Amino acid sequence: MPSSNRVLVVEDDLEIRESIMEILEDHGYEPLGAENGLEALDRLREPEPPPCLILLDLMLPRMDGKTFRQELLRHPGLANIPVVVISAFRDARKLIEDMQVSGLLQKPFKVHELVDVTRRYCLSRSSP
Repeated sequence: MPSSNRVLVVEDDLEIRESIMEILEDHGYEPLGAENGLEALDRLREPEPPPCLILLDLMLPRMDGKTFRQELLRHPGLANIPVVVISAFRDARKLIEDMQVSGLLQKPFKVHELVDVTRRYCLSRSSP
């Protein structure tokens, strides 16, 4: 069973990132935001407990989602954090085939889809 309620949201679109984080917070999670892969790696190096889930956009400035995932897989302490890609690409399934991710949320997704996938990997403060 997951031991954390922290979710790292790696999304360059500020509105989308803030919306996702607000939804997660409303459902008892502790969201952390990052605008790109480099910022996300910095967040993961902080001494806080690691997130139970990373929600990862593919198209990011400075370090894209695919490169970020490759970097994660090189670090044993980070490689096991579940990653769910969030993408508007119609062929996103094909793009993520070799990324060793836990899933895909196709943009635009519904609130319940986001909450359901997060529940799969994380505890919520509002969980019994």
